[in-house]
Amino acid sequence: MEIKICGITNPDDAINACNHGADALGFIFYKKSPRYVTPETAKIIIEHLPRDTAIVGVFVNHDIQALREIYEFCGLDLIQLHGDESREYCRQFPNSTLIKSFSPRGEEDLNSIKSYPVRAVLMDARDSGLYGGTGKKCNWELAAMAKDKFSLILSGGLNSNNILDAIKTVSPHAVDVNSGVEVTPGKKDPEKVKSIIEVVHTIKSKSPVTIFTKSV
Repeated sequence: MEIKICGITNPDDAINACNHGADALGFIFYKKSPRYVTPETAKIIIEHLPRDTAIVGVFVNHDIQALREIYEFCGLDLIQLHGDESREYCRQFPNSTLIKSFSPRGEEDLNSIKSYPVRAVLMDARDSGLYGGTGKKCNWELAAMAKDKFSLILSGGLNSNNILDAIKTVSPHAVDVNSGVEVTPGKKDPEKVKSIIEVVHTIKSKSPVTIFTKSV
């Protein structure tokens, strides 16, 4: 079972997560997010991270050319689209680099996801126009249905108190944790990060699907 720690804004949090075995780190390039990080800051942090840690850039309705420039400048491995990006938008990038976030309201919404050309689907919760980071659970039942159709990353309000229930209910291929391991937005609690990574890594997945693992 893979785990991504998202909303990284400083070197200490990044190194702590890597030291405890995070499979991926997420850097948010959406300026309205309280966890926004500049490309310059992200690049400095990324340059000091282990090569086997997948680096994910999180974007919301970003200009395509500007996104490409950040991808190259920071040396990102994956692009997470967390806004209202269309299928046509997604086709501007290689499938193998894309994670697309969705917040389906019903089972019928899952069918519309099928035609998105992406590496993996991330299920999250939205609230009051916010694009993730709300601390609220997504619909686990719908996520469980999606898992049989896509490579699935489960997100939305995950923390040490509910992570085992979430994994048992949904059986995702990976989990994405952000607000559930924070002291304040953008600042992680080292012990919470360590604890949740250890819990997730004790779970032996039978699936051959890996989303973040990369060759070095």
